[in-house]
Amino acid sequence: MSTFTFAPATRETAKARIALQGPGGSGKTKTALRMAEGLAAGGTIGVVDTERGSALKYAPVPGRPDIESHDFAHLPMAFCSPENLIAAVKAAEEARLAVLIIDSWSHFWAGKGGLLARVEEEGRKISGGKFSAWDPVNKLEQDMLDALLGFPGHVIVTMRTKNDYELTGGKVKKLGVKTVQREGAEYEVDVVIDMVAGTGTVTKTRYTALEDACVHHPGPDFAEAILEQLGQGVDPVQAIVDELVREGLTYDRALELHSQANNRRLLGADLLHPQTGEPAKLGDVIKEYGQAVKPVTTGVTSTPATPSTPPAGQDQGAPPATPADTGQDQAPAPVSAPQMRMMHACFNKVGLGHKDSRPGRLRATSLIIGRPIESANELLKDEAQTLLDTLTQFGERGETAAADFAAMVDGLERDAHQLVG
Repeated sequence: MSTFTFAPATRETAKARIALQGPGGSGKTKTALRMAEGLAAGGTIGVVDTERGSALKYAPVPGRPDIESHDFAHLPMAFCSPENLIAAVKAAEEARLAVLIIDSWSHFWAGKGGLLARVEEEGRKISGGKFSAWDPVNKLEQDMLDALLGFPGHVIVTMRTKNDYELTGGKVKKLGVKTVQREGAEYEVDVVIDMVAGTGTVTKTRYTALEDACVHHPGPDFAEAILEQLGQGVDPVQAIVDELVREGLTYDRALELHSQANNRRLLGADLLHPQTGEPAKLGDVIKEYGQAVKPVTTGVTSTPATPSTPPAGQDQGAPPATPADTGQDQAPAPVSAPQMRMMHACFNKVGLGHKDSRPGRLRATSLIIGRPIESANELLKDEAQTLLDTLTQFGERGETAAADFAAMVDGLERDAHQLVG
């Protein structure tokens, strides 16, 4: 009989999975490249180009550095079969790409060699026609999704949209726009951005701070806001290292950490040694620290050794001096750029997003953080987080968000007047 064990849940640092959808000419490719530059942080960007080389229009022009361009590795693809996409993802992994762009993902559904074409092909081979053909094609699609979503870097896919109609009573009725991809494909990604004439609107996201955000020409700044959401999690390798270097580590605790790393297939994870700074494997570091605190079995009580003690005069393992060590005061951290961007999106949800609402935003901000300010740039990082937490709480209330938030702000102002009086 199998034994199942529940473990504490943690939100681990993840990679972005973004979809940009819109009609031709809406700016999907350009936006994908601009956002990829923010996600890549100097790493290599790769584009699987199914649009007859359209991505090359944004490549550098030799001898013309004055023309805006983007650096990326280019892979043209005319036959958009699931097998070809799987192979492309493997090649991207081998090339250690930081960001993989699929432009466009729609072709792997409705293009030459795509899933719909494969259903037609399989239907001619087996009895039962198209209905029976969907079973092997569904398996192919799952293999393709597993490869794409399992890519170790960031992924951006573009999808075409077209007008959708229905015929009712002999009359054609326009229903809106429809994405050229299997229905429900948007659930495979974390953020969906609808593009219209270069402006992107978030229409689906797992991150509250990004809901309904509307950005003209989304680029590196918006990518940074997405990274901020992804970075709120815990790096599982760093979490284990933090436990290893914490004062009071015991041999039993080191064994537990080794078991955790083994269960999560992290023993072979690369890292820099916490004391020497040399490249190492997590499993080796755990063993080293565990051996250093392993009880001595000679019967003589001894003090646990310090692992990897650097030679005299080479205090490589010592942590940087903190303000408390040096007696110096540390300046509070200012509001961050991602926080500023998320504030705007959150203020929209409580009815204060318009440019003419600046006095209202400053009044609400001053009351929430407990001190007057004349500009959001005066905020400290902790104050900005307090403001974002409050805005998020009220922004989730839907139709009553603006009224509830206004009532809360009025209440804070009344309380402030009473305290002064």
